[in-house]
Amino acid sequence: MKLDPERGLIQEAQFVSSPNYDERPEDTKISLMTIHGISLPPGEFGGPWVEDFFTNSLDENSHPYFKEIKPLKVSSHLFIRRDGSLFQFVPLQKRAWHAGESSYQGREKCNDYSIGVELEGDDDTPYEDIQYKVLSEVASLIISYYPAITPERIVGHCDIAPDRKTDPGPAFDWAYFRSLLIEK
Repeated sequence: MKLDPERGLIQEAQFVSSPNYDERPEDTKISLMTIHGISLPPGEFGGPWVEDFFTNSLDENSHPYFKEIKPLKVSSHLFIRRDGSLFQFVPLQKRAWHAGESSYQGREKCNDYSIGVELEGDDDTPYEDIQYKVLSEVASLIISYYPAITPERIVGHCDIAPDRKTDPGPAFDWAYFRSLLIEK
């Protein structure tokens, strides 16, 4: 994988621009990577819904749950589908709106200094091997450009917002992911 550092885009990712981002605070060092799990509608995989959600084009009449989430303005830097397809919504140097109210090791506002990676999945369905492989490649690439992100500073959404979030959930195999990361 290759990263264009000036544009903050991963060459192998399909870029779909999200309006849900802004500038990081001045002099912010990117030092955290947050792994999320998402399925839309909940428990269903495939379809255009995640991309539509991150680009504010979700058709609220397509599923009852979409009426509830349509007003939300969220995004992630990256999204890895169950087949390993990689999408990018926000350049890495920009602040994607993925973490919400959050804190890591006493530092608030994780969006300010974190790169968000969504995996298509839910708390209870095992993630696909190809997702772990793509995630480990992405993480290795990101670490090479942002050395303040170490393997120990790759966390789940559940770790930075434990009272609100459970993703990527118990189905995410942290040991397997970390073993792939070490191999890189």
